[in-house]
Amino acid sequence: MARASMRMSAEERRESVVRAAMIEFARSGYRGTSTETIARRVGVSQPYLFRLFPGKQAIFKAAADRCIEETWQVFDEASAGLTGEAAGEAMSRAYLGLVEDREQLMMQMQLYVSVFAGDTADEDEIGEAARKGWLDLFDRIRIRLGGDTDEATAFMAYGMLINTLVALGFPREHRIWDGFGRGDEEHAEKSDEGPEGRVEDPAGEQTE
Repeated sequence: MARASMRMSAEERRESVVRAAMIEFARSGYRGTSTETIARRVGVSQPYLFRLFPGKQAIFKAAADRCIEETWQVFDEASAGLTGEAAGEAMSRAYLGLVEDREQLMMQMQLYVSVFAGDTADEDEIGEAARKGWLDLFDRIRIRLGGDTDEATAFMAYGMLINTLVALGFPREHRIWDGFGRGDEEHAEKSDEGPEGRVEDPAGEQTE
């Protein structure tokens, strides 16, 4: 029982480290974040931190993996039971909500920057892990959209535009966002139409 309790405590502490790392890396990036800062946020010593993770690169990899996995969880929950266009619309709406958490978004953006920095410093582990995680996410989205690679590519491009606008700090009421959500509104309008473009009122009667 004591061993099981100690293992659970270590797992919980490891989770705390990943959460703290996501915040610190999001704010300062891979190069600008020290393991001391992460340990301080968690409330542990650096030696204990290195008992949980072998080094900063391993902590960053765990934080990046979590960021990508949480993105998929949001997509998966939003589009459960759907496929094709309906799944895409549901995931798009959910992503707009997800990136309102700027730290989650900036962790994602820092991942891309850190891959470049790691590659230039011959630290390939981060880049390899990031590419694998991103490809897995792409394939999951592609399958949910019905297996169409073009649709998955368009969806991911849409998401990256959202990332850019949110990262730049454009408020949601700014005109730059006007093109988002129009497809959903048009779809809702069409669903209210009966045959030959007639609209059904709540009483079931049709109007021209």
